[in-house]
Amino acid sequence: MTIRKSGIRFIVLHFLCWVVAAVLCWIFFGPSGVSIAVAAVGLYMSFFVATFFRIPDRKAVRDDSLVISSADGNVIHIEEVDEDEYFHDRRIRISVFMTFFNVHVNWYPVSGEVRYVNYIPGGKVFAMHSKSSEKNEHTSIVVRTDGGTEIMFRQIAGIVARRIEYDAVEGSRCTQGDLMGMIRFGSRVDVFLPLDAKLLVSKGDLVRGCITPLAKLS
Repeated sequence: MTIRKSGIRFIVLHFLCWVVAAVLCWIFFGPSGVSIAVAAVGLYMSFFVATFFRIPDRKAVRDDSLVISSADGNVIHIEEVDEDEYFHDRRIRISVFMTFFNVHVNWYPVSGEVRYVNYIPGGKVFAMHSKSSEKNEHTSIVVRTDGGTEIMFRQIAGIVARRIEYDAVEGSRCTQGDLMGMIRFGSRVDVFLPLDAKLLVSKGDLVRGCITPLAKLS
C-alpha cells in the first residue's frame, strides 16, 4: 500500500494541528487525562485521515470485454437514464457509493483513448440521491475502447467531499485498472454503459475498484 502524493501535505498539516493542540493541553493542564485524551484522539484522527489517501496494492483485472469498477463501495443505483452531457441518448447508469471507510482513489474502468474530460462545479446534494449525478460538482470522463465503444464514468462530490482530483487528459491513452484520480473524503462514481451491455452486478452489491467487473460489453 502507498499514499497518493497529493495527500501527503494534507496529512502532515492535519497531524501538526493535533500536535499543537496536544502541546497546548500539556502546557495548560499538565500530564492530565485531558492532555492524554487529546493526544490519543489526535493520533487516531491522523491515522484515519491518512487512510483516505491510501492506494492499495492490487492486481487489476484487464479484459477488453469487461467494464470494471472505478471505485470501492456499494452499488446504490442501476437504472436507465437520459445522458445529456455527452451522449445525448439513453444509457445504463451504475452508481457506486463510497463511505468514509472505503478507498477513495479511482481507477480507469476500460482501456482506450480519453475522448472527453469535463469538470463541472455544482452543489453538495447528498451523493446517494439519484440527481446528484447532474446537480453536484463532478468530473465526466469518456474513454473510447479499441473496439469503438465509448464509456463514460463520472466522479461526483457529495456533502462531505471537498475536492475531485483526476489525471485524465483528452487525447491520451489509458489502461484499464490504472489510477485515474480520487475524490477526497468519499462520495460516488457513476459509470454510463450502452443499453446492450450485460450487467454483472446488482443493486446492493459490494464492489472493489480495478477488480470487480460491472458489465460485459457486446
